[in-house]
Amino acid sequence: MTHPSDLPPPEPEALAHSARLAGHIREEIRAAGGAIPFSRFMELALYAPGLGYYSAGATKFGAAGDFVTAPELGPVFAACVAEALAIVLRQIGPRARVLELGGGSGAFAEVALKRLMELDALPDRYAILEPSATLRQRQRERLQQRLSPPLFELVEWVDGPFPDDWHGVLFANEVIDALPTPRFAIRDGEVYEEHVVLDGEAFAIELRAADEFLRNAVRFVERRLGRALPDGYRSEVLPQLPYWVQAVAGGMKRGAMLFVDYGYVRGEYYSDERRDGTLRAFYRHRMHAQPLLWPGLQDITASVDFTALAEAGVAAGFDFAGYCTQASFLLGNGLADVLARIEKIDDEVERLRRTQEVKRLTLPSEMGERFQVMGFEKDVAFGAAFLAGDLSFRL
Repeated sequence: MTHPSDLPPPEPEALAHSARLAGHIREEIRAAGGAIPFSRFMELALYAPGLGYYSAGATKFGAAGDFVTAPELGPVFAACVAEALAIVLRQIGPRARVLELGGGSGAFAEVALKRLMELDALPDRYAILEPSATLRQRQRERLQQRLSPPLFELVEWVDGPFPDDWHGVLFANEVIDALPTPRFAIRDGEVYEEHVVLDGEAFAIELRAADEFLRNAVRFVERRLGRALPDGYRSEVLPQLPYWVQAVAGGMKRGAMLFVDYGYVRGEYYSDERRDGTLRAFYRHRMHAQPLLWPGLQDITASVDFTALAEAGVAAGFDFAGYCTQASFLLGNGLADVLARIEKIDDEVERLRRTQEVKRLTLPSEMGERFQVMGFEKDVAFGAAFLAGDLSFRL
């Protein structure tokens, strides 16, 4: 993990932007009596209108940004995911919709729609729920340039989950890790919550007694683990996750949800070796442990507790469909066919590039095991989508 002193310094314009957001956060801290929960700091740092990391216009994805997501590597990831989505969409028929949470650069939507057309499984509507106006515009420009007019006409941008009853698929890649998360600490057997306070003009962390909502969430984790977390233990928990899943699914009456993210099952998430949790920040492809640094200029993220996600999906009225590594999921959803097509590429440079893409997506040392996939279904079936290496027994 990179030390903050080793990070490349931001440009003056970027620092000025961060200073504006920091000033906004300081005002809220003072108005709140001198402290706000860390989760609120994270929410402002990432999503404050016009200023937050995901709300402002800086490049986030790819080589020029702070991190690379699977769809940005090339078409392989989205093509394989589309194979799984097509199974569900065909069962639903012509009224089916797709709701993608956080569209990134638009790379996933572009490839997925093209592949769904090839599979004769196009939805009636393809909606992208994107909080950033800048990213919406980039997505729109990319898709308008790269999709045929009939395909582009299927795409729409929405400000929230579908408000009506609907049938279809919800897809989210690296979304849950960016949900503003409370941070807790155990001290003298009691649960405390990390708050952000001011030390002069600088931000600092201070522990304050947790409210009942957070305290109950931590005690629930301990009961399921069968042990108390030791004094000094710090980590994250998302007590709002069940409500979030219910909210984004909205009125889905028939369909499926598919989540891709990095994380652990509960027993691994709250292991002794993670006594300080999983929270980290990403800046210019460097990971570090200073989330209070440069608000608005860096991503802040925490790993996903996949056991909690499984509980949340079932609580929202869905059947659990499966859980496996990203590598296993891609292998179970058309990766062999993709590899066969790659081998037939005449351009040696392009063939090598696609081969490297597959390696990054599937190797354990890259994204293959660090990222995992979890699915839920309601009156539909993913079929064999999770059969290649299902890990449900670990939950």
